[in-house]
Amino acid sequence: MRRRHKGLSFYEKKKRINAHVLKEIFGMIFSTFAAVLLAVVLVSSVGVQTNVIGVSMEPSLYNGQEVLINRLIYKLSAPRKDDVVVFLPGGNQNAYYYVKRIVAVPGQRVQIIGGMLYVDGIPEENDVYDKMEDAGIAENEILLGNDEYFVLGDNRNSSEDSRSGNIGPVSRDTIYGKAWFHMSGGEDGMGLVR
Repeated sequence: MRRRHKGLSFYEKKKRINAHVLKEIFGMIFSTFAAVLLAVVLVSSVGVQTNVIGVSMEPSLYNGQEVLINRLIYKLSAPRKDDVVVFLPGGNQNAYYYVKRIVAVPGQRVQIIGGMLYVDGIPEENDVYDKMEDAGIAENEILLGNDEYFVLGDNRNSSEDSRSGNIGPVSRDTIYGKAWFHMSGGEDGMGLVR
């Protein structure tokens, strides 16, 4: 016959780790790791920043204004007309990044006649840009090769761009990415680059 102890009983219960709790802990660790990895990928691909140097992109972008660069987009698709791109002129790693607008893409013919831009013989229909005082190398028609882009600054009479002999058409492998967002500067606040 077994005797029952009356009164208090002091004994230690063995603690068991519940499988559900263990699953929750590993789930939180995995989620945290995935979030950190995603943040690193996003910042390194679309969060890289540079400054606009000079007045060549006014009134779209201003001297000293910071822009964020999307480096991932041109790994998935080709640059398009009217994209604002960031590139190293001639691929020179010691140069600063240029920020310019694509006005012609591979296979197109570019020429500047009487201060007007002609792409495939059709004049640019835009009242925003001033007539160009200097046609540079685009005085003669230029046929863009594969992976070559013709870029101009929005402030065309104060811009060193594809018209300059030391820059010329920009090859795709020198394009660092697309300028997609600008910090506040000039007369406008933060926003998408247009």
